[in-house]
Amino acid sequence: MSETIEALLEEGRRYPPPEEFTRNANLSDPAVYDRAEKDVEAFWEEWADRLDWFERWHTVLEWNPPYAKWFLGGKINACHNCVDRHAEGARADKVAIINEGEPGDVRTLTYSELRDEVARAANALKELGVGRGDIVCLYMPMIMELAVAMLACARIGAPHTVVFGGFSAESLKERINDTRAKAVITADGGWRRGKVVPLKRTIDEALAQCPSVSRVLVYRRIGDAAEFDAGQWVEGRDVWWHDIVPKQSTDCPCEPMDSEDMLYVLYTSGSTGHPKGIVHTTGGYLVGTSATFHWVFDHKEEDIYWCTADVGWVTGHSYVVYGPLAEGATVVMYEGAPDAPDKDRFWRIVERHKVSILYTAPTAIRTFMKWGDEFPARCDLSSLRLLGTVGEPINPEAWVWYRDHIGGERCPVVDTWWQTETGMILISPLPGITVCKPGSATRPLPGIGAAVCAEDGTVLEGPRGGYLALTQPWPAMLRGIFNDPDRYVEQYWSQFPGKYFTGDGVKRDEEGDLWLLGRVDDVMNVAGHRISTMEVESALVDHPAVAEAAVIGRSHDVKGQAIAAFVLLKSGYSGDHLPKELRAHVAKMIGPIARPDDLYICGDLPKTRSGKIMRRLLRDIAEGRALGDTTTLADPAVVASLRDQYEQTEA
Repeated sequence: MSETIEALLEEGRRYPPPEEFTRNANLSDPAVYDRAEKDVEAFWEEWADRLDWFERWHTVLEWNPPYAKWFLGGKINACHNCVDRHAEGARADKVAIINEGEPGDVRTLTYSELRDEVARAANALKELGVGRGDIVCLYMPMIMELAVAMLACARIGAPHTVVFGGFSAESLKERINDTRAKAVITADGGWRRGKVVPLKRTIDEALAQCPSVSRVLVYRRIGDAAEFDAGQWVEGRDVWWHDIVPKQSTDCPCEPMDSEDMLYVLYTSGSTGHPKGIVHTTGGYLVGTSATFHWVFDHKEEDIYWCTADVGWVTGHSYVVYGPLAEGATVVMYEGAPDAPDKDRFWRIVERHKVSILYTAPTAIRTFMKWGDEFPARCDLSSLRLLGTVGEPINPEAWVWYRDHIGGERCPVVDTWWQTETGMILISPLPGITVCKPGSATRPLPGIGAAVCAEDGTVLEGPRGGYLALTQPWPAMLRGIFNDPDRYVEQYWSQFPGKYFTGDGVKRDEEGDLWLLGRVDDVMNVAGHRISTMEVESALVDHPAVAEAAVIGRSHDVKGQAIAAFVLLKSGYSGDHLPKELRAHVAKMIGPIARPDDLYICGDLPKTRSGKIMRRLLRDIAEGRALGDTTTLADPAVVASLRDQYEQTEA
């Protein structure tokens, strides 16, 4: 077997930053990389000084691998830095949050209004018996009260665990019981494609087996919508937000927290099926997220910033709430689906609120490509000045479409790599410095150490493919897995001793830039060749007929694994000749070894509500196995249709 991942796809297009952008950029001098490398602790200390601390730290970093502590002795509060210091200064009347509901309702909060609302919510939590150190579970739609609830928890020192509003009662139960959460904050429901997501009913089902929860605070979002049942009401446990929060005092001092006190636990899927509770603490996390928001998104005071991620994921924690608000940004939050009521909804939001910075997922971009150019063309997108991507590697054709059709061929595109575990962006272009390459996250940010490794942990130099490892601690790194220290060491630090194993494949090109290849689990072993699914997907999407593709490896008696591709076509394309043509296209772009054995043209792919393709389910279909958990799918019927199509083809 090859010791490294083969990197076969080539991309030659280059996009230097516009001169005017560089002149005004927050970071425009490439020497910032050398300055950080020369004294990394002094570098991070400089960025920590931009925050408000109740007490200054005495030690920047204590590193006892695999455990790091940052800004030891420092006392800080995340809510104070995200809210109060702006509300008490020049940004008091600046809009902090613009919240658009799926039905079209728009609400705003200035920083002074946000400060009062958060203080009231924090006092309400205290009245409900929540105090410092108590964990609170949040299960809410993408409304501003979700951000208010997070900040209220941070204000009083109660760590939160946000559960994505698409998760099932079983998933909720598992997370609540693992943290032994004392209280839950939820809503009666939320809107999704014109239908109600029954959040309170799901909470009721979960709490039947969650003895630690004593109180449930419920925001009235849906109200008297026709035929909507908010679930059971448990007297003594449940309380309406509108019955307790508005009457509270706005006097609620922020709790001084140790830099290493836990801010939140966020669960991410694990290979064993049992979710991992990723622990993030306060000081280093806030330094990392605020600094990278300032660098990567080049945030200016007048910007309107929209990250389309749900706060139920880490992107929403770091780059909807904590990072942007710590920088005093105006943040857009949108509750619903991108095609409700029509496929131009995202672009209508950009136009209506004059969004200048847009951060979204490659899966969403490929979906927009499939829908057609006419939808963004309907809208005035001239307010945009910077675009970002997050969540998975972006294929070059989607990158270029995003730049051209959304960014008007003028906006830099920052393709960011990071994880729930890293807390902050680690690899990304700096838009005022970096020559961007479609599909490449380019290089580690200042102060970040990364290496390309072989399977035995050997660091590979030059243009090679391999496994991405991180070689030094960074401020927002996870501090462990909740209640499972052994799993933390085994999963992240045992593969390459002394280095953090990311689980991702990567290639480095001749110029030293990095190209992420997706999860190692998504690397196929085809006749001794280690081939990334991402590269085959990119080759398929390069064909003018293809809007989106998902590639998996299935068992093969001779080759070990065979390549199976599931393809969505752009509007107006069809024909029995296409499967053969597409296989030949991949062989031409990458090589015959990457030619898909099976290629299925389908109507849709199994995706979560956040837009992530569930390749695990495609592998189940191709292997003829029983399907795994489908509760988070936006449309479970897609899987059944694909399985029928696959079985009919194989028959």
